[in-house]
Amino acid sequence: MKNKFALELSDVKAIAAAAEAEALKNNWAVTIAIVDDGGHLLWLQRLDGVAPISAHIAPAKAKTAALGRRESKIYEDLINGGRTSFLSAPEISGMLEGGVPIMKDGQCLGAVGVSGVKSSEDAQIAKAGIAAIGL
Repeated sequence: MKNKFALELSDVKAIAAAAEAEALKNNWAVTIAIVDDGGHLLWLQRLDGVAPISAHIAPAKAKTAALGRRESKIYEDLINGGRTSFLSAPEISGMLEGGVPIMKDGQCLGAVGVSGVKSSEDAQIAKAGIAAIGL
């Protein structure tokens, strides 16, 4: 039997705080979502001024990154590259840049999804959050 890493509430809070700090530092209104390795929502935070739709997009990006064990941008690139059939993939709907998996020693602990600004900026915020726990 293998041991499995898991996010604790203190990890989730640290990720959320660092992601929020990155967004505020850049004056970006976003929604930040954090999920576990199964894509289940652990944290959702909407900053002031962000469009309400971002509260649906951020968790979808996070779930896509967690279930796929890779950044959601990979799926966006596949689709933009012509593989539109990937739009029918089950269980993932956040196939836009901004979902980043939280990886430790080859294991996925969960993911962070961000929505509200340019996709590359969403990813920047997610990565800043993950960096707060040393990953």
